[in-house]
Amino acid sequence: MSAHIAIDIGGTQMRAASYQTESLEPINISKIQSQVEGETPQNRLISVVESIWPSGEEITAIGVAVAGPLDLEAGMIKKSPNLPAFNQFAIVDFLKSIFGVPVFLGNDANIAALGEWKYGAGIGHQDLIYFTISTGIGSGVISKGQLLLGSKGMAAELGHVTIYPDGPVCSCGQRGHLEAISSGTAIAKFVRDEMAKGVESSMAHSKKISAKRIAKAAKAGDALSLQAFERAGKALGIAIVNFLHSFNPTQIILGGGVSKRIDLLMPHINAPLETQVFADGYLDDFVITTAQLGDDAGLLGALALAREGQPA
Repeated sequence: MSAHIAIDIGGTQMRAASYQTESLEPINISKIQSQVEGETPQNRLISVVESIWPSGEEITAIGVAVAGPLDLEAGMIKKSPNLPAFNQFAIVDFLKSIFGVPVFLGNDANIAALGEWKYGAGIGHQDLIYFTISTGIGSGVISKGQLLLGSKGMAAELGHVTIYPDGPVCSCGQRGHLEAISSGTAIAKFVRDEMAKGVESSMAHSKKISAKRIAKAAKAGDALSLQAFERAGKALGIAIVNFLHSFNPTQIILGGGVSKRIDLLMPHINAPLETQVFADGYLDDFVITTAQLGDDAGLLGALALAREGQPA
């Protein structure tokens, strides 16, 4: 029997699983810390793959999802945001040399989009946009049944589109990006900054201010917390209008922790859709929904990549 291996590499943990052809139930699955003292992330990567390698199965390919700017032609991680040892790391050649099978590489958000499209909320759609809204905002675009990569595999960084040119500074250093307004980190920063200016809030006595706690306060009627989600939802709605005009999708999938507060966001997302889309046809058969695969989106996307692959 033939099988595939999927790997999802994050700054905190690495996950790997092996799957028989056509099955979504893993033969073996494992999760380990990405970094431990005295061991390189490269060795951790080898260990997690070896731990799930199935006996008696012919491995056809390995699919890898990893964060950071990638050079898909070279099969390289150009810069890893949380694993400096993976900067300028030729991961495809490395895994090929160890395991002797084809290896396919993709950006984690793109690959999560692939997973949701193939196996989750996106089934039945050929044009969709996926967002993971958490610490930052990652995204992926499926257009006419193809993952949109661009000339160097760096397309669809939609969290870094500019919403307000003079807006807050983004994690990337630029101003006014969607991520700087609508991510969980941005929601928490807005509340902290407003309280520092003297704005009253029930969050004032919280030891830790997070998007999750702000959502709870918003549901309890806290005005500043409600404003934070209104601000985030409005920016996301403006962005979605732009993406409707750019990509003409039939579906937007919202994933990540902040998407679990969709009830707080949707009224403010919908407002720009009702007033700024220039032709009704963009909204025909268009839906916004939440992701279905949760933490498994990256792993199952890597599986889809291994099965259908785009060689790096």
